[in-house]
Amino acid sequence: MAINLTRRAALGAAAALPFASAATPLLAAGAQTKANTTIARSFQLGDFTVTTLLDGSLPRDTAKEIFGGGASDEEFAKVSAENFISPDVAQFFFTPTLVHTGSELVLFDTGLGQGGIQAALADAGVSPDQIDVVVITHMHPDHIGGMTTNDAATFPNARYVTAAQEYDFWAAQEAGNRVGDLVAAKVSPLAEKMTFVEDGGDVASGITAMSAFGHTPGHTVFHLESNGQRLILTGDLANHYIWSFAHPEWEVRFDMDKAAATESRRKVLGMLAADKVPMVGYHMPFPGAGFVETRGDGFRFVPVSYQMMG
Repeated sequence: MAINLTRRAALGAAAALPFASAATPLLAAGAQTKANTTIARSFQLGDFTVTTLLDGSLPRDTAKEIFGGGASDEEFAKVSAENFISPDVAQFFFTPTLVHTGSELVLFDTGLGQGGIQAALADAGVSPDQIDVVVITHMHPDHIGGMTTNDAATFPNARYVTAAQEYDFWAAQEAGNRVGDLVAAKVSPLAEKMTFVEDGGDVASGITAMSAFGHTPGHTVFHLESNGQRLILTGDLANHYIWSFAHPEWEVRFDMDKAAATESRRKVLGMLAADKVPMVGYHMPFPGAGFVETRGDGFRFVPVSYQMMG
């Protein structure tokens, strides 16, 4: 596993990122698309407009079995009570992110494939055929489900970017593997339009890949920088805003390599806390953006509030 943080750590802390206050349709190339609704929220990052898109949300029982591997029942209940949440039920959020660089519309992950991504994009004033680049952080179903609609590409004019390790692993699975079968149906038909990015590689100017393996073999997070302001799109680095931050070592059922996932969490969350860089997490409570601070041997996710609104 390789995580290169040195160059990024030297860039300095991000300034406050004001949310845009009004929804504006994307009428022409180069126009800034902004939204402030219950399913699409925009804010500025230098010259970039970043919009988080709520694809869906649902509760899930057996929270400790999912997020508390290695924790005692008492310890898991204590952390939950201290943070005013149930130890039994977790609320899942699914939040792709759209980045308008000024010249391209770059979409990170595509959601569950149940129409939520199209609805959220519409609230941001964007149609699927306007997307220039689709970046896949990893290939779990809730990230690639929206790549096709009725067996056709949902984003017909886009090029696609992911980590080679991720695609190669899932494409090599035998028939009958749930994720492998979905990759064969949703991703492989678009392979001729796909390029592969390595750790430190650029997706577009100001958007850099950072390997953060463990959740899956090629799980990748992305560093955004524009005019000295920074943001990390953390994908599924941390799947829950309380448990995975307070105890990065607690095993998550969905992490394929538990030890590597813990190492990735500690390295990336530690960088975010040290440099005061904001993040957007795919499964964080919508709008998914916030900050990270150290707390004891772990961390605390601090959701955005008025400091990012304008």
